[in-house]
Amino acid sequence: MPVVSIRHLTTYRYRTPVAFGEHRVMYRPLESFDQRVLSAELTVGPEPSLLSHVHEVSGAGVAVVRFDARADRLSFESQVTVDHRLRPAFDLESERSMIGAARFAYELDEATDLALSVARRHPDNGEVEAWARGFVRPSGGTRLSMVLSDMTHAIRETFAYALRMDGPPQTPVDTLARRAGACRDFAVLLVEAARSLGLAARFTSGYVYSGATRAGRTGGGHAHAWARVYLPDCGWVDFDPTNGLVGNQDLVRVAEVIDPRAALPLYGSWSGLKSDFLGMDVEVDVAMVPTMQPAAHSRVAHGQ
Repeated sequence: MPVVSIRHLTTYRYRTPVAFGEHRVMYRPLESFDQRVLSAELTVGPEPSLLSHVHEVSGAGVAVVRFDARADRLSFESQVTVDHRLRPAFDLESERSMIGAARFAYELDEATDLALSVARRHPDNGEVEAWARGFVRPSGGTRLSMVLSDMTHAIRETFAYALRMDGPPQTPVDTLARRAGACRDFAVLLVEAARSLGLAARFTSGYVYSGATRAGRTGGGHAHAWARVYLPDCGWVDFDPTNGLVGNQDLVRVAEVIDPRAALPLYGSWSGLKSDFLGMDVEVDVAMVPTMQPAAHSRVAHGQ
C-alpha cells in the first residue's frame, strides 16, 4: 500500500502583464478502489476570482479557474498524496478472454456500453491491424492478456522513446513507420491496435513512479500516458508500452478518455501581444512516501 506524493507545477511567463481567460486544470488523480486521494492542494497565482471543481464527461476531476487581474506570470501548483494499491491484472481472466481469426466480440450487455471505446479514431490502410494481428496465433485461440502484454512489451523493446513536450500525438501509422515516439504516441498506437482487434480501449493520462525498482521510469518528470483495455471479467486493465508495464503498478491515473484531446492536463487562454509570451516551465515530481500515515482530507488554497 504505497503512499505516493505528486507535485505538478506549471508556470507561464510574459514580458508585460496580460489578461487571462478561463483555465481548466486536470491534475487531480481519479478516485477508485486501487487509488484514493488522501490530500490535495491547488495553489494558483495570481489570485483567481473564481476556483471551482467539476467532473467532466469522462469522470475526471477538473479545476475551473477564472481571473480578473492582469499579471506577467501565471502558475498552477498541485500537491497531492495518493494511497495507491497494486491490483492483479488477470486474476479473474476466463475462457471468454480469447481471440482467434475473427475480431473479438463482447457480449451484448457489455458491447453497447463499450461501443465508443471500440470505434477506431485513426483510419488507415490496414497497417495497424496487420501489426496487431502479428501477436495472435494463426490457428486456435490466443488469450487477450497474452496478445496485449506482448504488444506492450514489443513497443517497449523495439521502439525508441523520444520526449516531446507539446503537440498532439502522432498517428498510429506514423509511429509504426518511425518506430519511435513519445509516451502519448505509444499509447495511441496501443489503443488503436487493440480497437483494430475489436477490443475497447481508452487513452489514459496521469503519472508514473518507481515503486518496484530503483531505476527511474521512462516518462517520469512530467505527465505520462498509457492505455487501458477492457477484458471480460477482468474489467479495465492498464498497459504502459513506454515502460513495458502490465497492470496498475507504478501508474496513477488522472483521466481515461476515448480521444486524447479530452485529457489535456491544463488549457486556457490569455490576451496580449504574441511577443509578450516568454515561455512555459513544467515541473513534475512523483515519489513514494513510505512513512506517511494516511489521513483523508482535502483542501484548496489560492496564492501568489
